[in-house]
Amino acid sequence: MAIVEVTELMKTFKIPGEDIQVLKGISLAVEEGEFVAIMGASGSGKSTLLNILSSIEEVTSGNVLIDGEIISKENVVNLRRYKTSIIYQDFNNLAYLSASENVMFPMMLAGIELEVARSAAQKLLEKVQLGHRVDHIPDDLSGGEQQRVAIARALANNPKLILADEPTGNLDTQTGNSIIKLFRSLVQEQKITIIMVTHDIQIAKKTDRILILRDGKLHREEDVLDVE
Repeated sequence: MAIVEVTELMKTFKIPGEDIQVLKGISLAVEEGEFVAIMGASGSGKSTLLNILSSIEEVTSGNVLIDGEIISKENVVNLRRYKTSIIYQDFNNLAYLSASENVMFPMMLAGIELEVARSAAQKLLEKVQLGHRVDHIPDDLSGGEQQRVAIARALANNPKLILADEPTGNLDTQTGNSIIKLFRSLVQEQKITIIMVTHDIQIAKKTDRILILRDGKLHREEDVLDVE
């Protein structure tokens, strides 16, 4: 079953005196429980595509379905809160909150009781090997630890789809590989779908499939076994 279906997706940014077409009729599908990498040169449209899938950006034309629902103004809050999560290259943890409080934050927004949220955050941080760092603020954590907090936060409301924008971009090779190993375990154990933008072919080769964008179009897609 496809959890993401994109049909003839177009995105144009309007600036004074000029329209810039970033996405030019992209169509693709991602199956439930699949781990997919999106690659392409700077300006190819990969981050714009990810932002549309996460409902941060609106489409100009075409359809985007997440778990069978077309993204619209009417359901965007529900999609963001319960079906999708996004992980950023720069972590986006709140500097004044502890690791536990950062993970609790989306649960509190969803109306989950404080003690229930605190207990769930503890379990999630243990899942990402940070059970011993729950009370530390981001400045006290390494880059890899901060990314693990961001992953735990992304899991807080049991999403079906995680969208990751260069999640290993600020990490050393060993730490980056550990993050990808964690992603793989989420796919295998919880059937979470992960779509990840990356510039690193070695990271991309650890996924199930690579989508390559060029000049706003889906240039080609490859099984990782075919990638040299």
